[in-house]
Amino acid sequence: MKRRTFLTAASATVIIPALARADQTAIKMRDLYNKDLSFSDLARSLEGQRITVQGFMAPPLKADSSFFVLTKKPLAVCPFCETDAEWPDDILAIYTKRRVKVIPFSVKIETTGVLELGSFKDAETGFVSRVRLSDATYS
Repeated sequence: MKRRTFLTAASATVIIPALARADQTAIKMRDLYNKDLSFSDLARSLEGQRITVQGFMAPPLKADSSFFVLTKKPLAVCPFCETDAEWPDDILAIYTKRRVKVIPFSVKIETTGVLELGSFKDAETGFVSRVRLSDATYS
């Protein structure tokens, strides 16, 4: 393989995807809702798309889970496990493909996943969410 061919292929597989991720702006949790807690036009326009949200990992509901709650502010306890009627506008349910590696609740993280809107009850945990990211990654 010629050097020029190698560099072109390398830039297409490494540099260009990295630039695309750098262009993706983090969405604020509050921008997903209207004042009456209905979903915002922005949220509806992004439904089904990959978005990035920053926040803090709340302590997990159980060990060996592929799910956690992302909060706007650091929380030392699980924020909600009741109904979607009590769902606050400053948390997101995050569903990952792999087991969650717990990060200290006071460390800010960035999470990227597919935005899903509407009431959903997790069969395994019983956790109810109004909004969540699926197929998510975090760092």
